Amino acid sequence: MRKNLLMVIPNLGLGGAQRVFHDHSVELAKHYAVTEAVFNLEGGDLYPSGNPVVSLDVQGGGGLLAKMQNFRRRISGLRQLRERLQTAVVISHLEGADYVNLLSGGPGKTILCVHGSKLHDANIRGPVGWLRKNVLIPRLYNRADKIVTVSRDINPELIEGFGVKPEKLITINNFFEVAQIEKKGRDPLSAAEQAIYDSAPVLVTSGRLAVQKNQAPLLDAFAALLKRRPAKLVFVGDGELRDELTLHAQQLGLRVYEAWDQHATLTPEYDVYFLGLQQNPFKYIRPAALFVFPSAWEGFPMALGEAMICAVPVVTTDCPTGPREMLAPSTTAPNIPIRVAERAEFGMLMPMLNQHASLVDDLQVWTETLDQLLGDPAMLEHLGQLAAQRMQDFTREKVFGQWVTVIDSVLKS
Repeated sequence: MRKNLLMVIPNLGLGGAQRVFHDHSVELAKHYAVTEAVFNLEGGDLYPSGNPVVSLDVQGGGGLLAKMQNFRRRISGLRQLRERLQTAVVISHLEGADYVNLLSGGPGKTILCVHGSKLHDANIRGPVGWLRKNVLIPRLYNRADKIVTVSRDINPELIEGFGVKPEKLITINNFFEVAQIEKKGRDPLSAAEQAIYDSAPVLVTSGRLAVQKNQAPLLDAFAALLKRRPAKLVFVGDGELRDELTLHAQQLGLRVYEAWDQHATLTPEYDVYFLGLQQNPFKYIRPAALFVFPSAWEGFPMALGEAMICAVPVVTTDCPTGPREMLAPSTTAPNIPIRVAERAEFGMLMPMLNQHASLVDDLQVWTETLDQLLGDPAMLEHLGQLAAQRMQDFTREKVFGQWVTVIDSVLKS
């Protein structure tokens, strides 16, 4: 009989962690009896795996008292679920689920999956952020039987910044359905979409329109690029900063297409295209000249890897954890953020665009690099080939066996 495995995440809505959660759920179901648990189903289930889903039916939001009551209800609800299922292992994804996993008790070993930087996450702020960084993570994470990080560079953060014991940690990178993404990337664009790609070189980026992704400075660099050569900038994705980003683009004098504007007609007359959520983002990425990725922090970014699979040359910030490991695996993270473009083995690493003191110079580096790359078709083709080659290291077959090995070793311990 297969052992019962419970996977926990706050919600099944939009996000890279939710996509990874789905992929893990599908693969682990080949070895264990998998049940998924969520705090609530707000936002729906955007990545259904086919495995049973149990909602603890505890909402978020509210004041401090309401948050504390909800926290206790989640802990109690998960404990009851663990007891009912007699779970062998409980794996949590994202920090909120980690705390509930660690405090719920009940049957089963405990594994945490850490998706991103804790030290550099700008969302960890204020009194609650202080509590998370100085109390909850340092005091609770060592209770886990194992902590799996998606990037090697998360480990020293947890060890040096939060006192996590090194022996608790292991890195297993995210895996990608390479053949599936390659196939979807070959889907044709509509005639109107193709006309845009034919009109000028296209820079594309994908992901949530959110603070973490730091897309606003990208618009500044693109506006400067347009003074040098024709180009288009395509955003695939949606998020809470939609209005702020479209307004910023307009204030820069850019002509902006918004997919959610029912009166707008898709034509090549625009400079910037906000296409919103797309069922198949890869068909917009594959024919682009460049994939641009200005994130302020990451874990092991799915969007970046997917673009590389599409054989598109990538230009990304050298943000904490993720991009350097993917593009320059033989190098280590620098002690001081880079201030120049770095031609890495599998793409371009760039200055981050969230340092106020150097932002003007960093934007100039971005603009000049984009201009130089667009003027060198042979280099673009070469970088695209290298990117696709690198992603063969992260196929499901090569990566996922590591998860089964970790789970089985935890069960035996």
